[in-house]
Amino acid sequence: MHFGENVMARMEKAEQRVESAFRHIEKTIDLNQWKVIRAFQTHKVSDYHFTSSTGYGYNDRGREVLDLVYADAMGAEAALVRPHFVSGTHTIGTALFGVLRPGDHLLYITGKPYDTLHKVIGKPGDGTGSLQDFGIPYSEVALLEDGSPDWPAIQAAIQPNTKVIGIQRSRGYSWRPSFTVDQIGEMVRFVKEINPELIVFVDNCYGEFTEEREPTQVGVDLMAGSLIKNPGGGIAPSGGYIAGRRDLVELAAYRLTAPGIGGEVGAMLGATRAMFQGLFLAPHLVGQAVKGSVFAAAMFEDLGFVSHPRWDAQRTDLIQAIRFTSAEHLITFVQGIQKAAAVDSHVTPEPWDMPGYEHPVIMAAGTFIQGGSLELSADAPIREPYIAYMQGGLTYSHCKLGVLTAIQHMEDKGLL
Repeated sequence: MHFGENVMARMEKAEQRVESAFRHIEKTIDLNQWKVIRAFQTHKVSDYHFTSSTGYGYNDRGREVLDLVYADAMGAEAALVRPHFVSGTHTIGTALFGVLRPGDHLLYITGKPYDTLHKVIGKPGDGTGSLQDFGIPYSEVALLEDGSPDWPAIQAAIQPNTKVIGIQRSRGYSWRPSFTVDQIGEMVRFVKEINPELIVFVDNCYGEFTEEREPTQVGVDLMAGSLIKNPGGGIAPSGGYIAGRRDLVELAAYRLTAPGIGGEVGAMLGATRAMFQGLFLAPHLVGQAVKGSVFAAAMFEDLGFVSHPRWDAQRTDLIQAIRFTSAEHLITFVQGIQKAAAVDSHVTPEPWDMPGYEHPVIMAAGTFIQGGSLELSADAPIREPYIAYMQGGLTYSHCKLGVLTAIQHMEDKGLL
């Protein structure tokens, strides 16, 4: 790899600066790794659990034990872990449709959710089968300017028919801080004091194993995530999980398959071994990616750009946001990340109108699993302010290579 002396000098300085943050990350890796192994041991995982089923998938013991292991690792009563979930959006939609009924009110208290959920929520009478098309009213409470919850507005927005409180843990395409597990616990306590019957749902995408606890361990009733993000460990070929209260997970299972069938069927399509092994690897690989985000923040802050979170801030997800000063900076950065990929490094990404997004999006995704954002990737909507969102990296070395390549690419184009 050919990097200029200036880039290498900045790398040396950044790695010295982030040593203390890395030590904290390594402690979190250890605790989460031990927690996952303990869940495997508790349920006596053996090689016969990796055998795949066919057809209906009746009596698939591997599938049943995988659900139990996930539930234990997430500190939940139950879990539904399946390769049949096609994305995080599908998994979240399944959970919401599972627990909401016509007339129930869904209230997001962390502002506008991620772009791809806008069509799931929909509009009344839109004819798409969205939540609102099914007569499920929706509203949201904007965050305060500092990114914190607007407690009085939340209290005022809770209605007699409010059934589900939605929380998005990660920042999505916004400049706000992601929410820590402790902060999510505060939200749970606040809304439950208003109405103990409220169901608190968390979109946990990008957050798994970045802290020592998960949202279900601080009172969250239901949460969902994608296996091509953190918990799939970079090798689960597809899928998602829903975890939380047993009765709510069962309702979600009825939505995934059909009422009366739920999670009792579903051939695992040869994915069982990868889903078990991915979960085993996830704590370590998530830690590698978090290290990469810390390093990226330190490097770009040294170059004068604004990063969010800063390199020394507490981490609660994989995402590193970097604010650039022009679309050219943004596009060049993303293209530089692609150049560092092991897969499709020869491809030059360009902005395009991606389904489910409201603005042209550019994505660097040289991944072994298509769309696998535990792997090194970066994406950004082409809109002001020009913010790129970098996430993932199965090894810290690859994260570092991606950052250095992007910076060198920007320098070569005279943008630094």
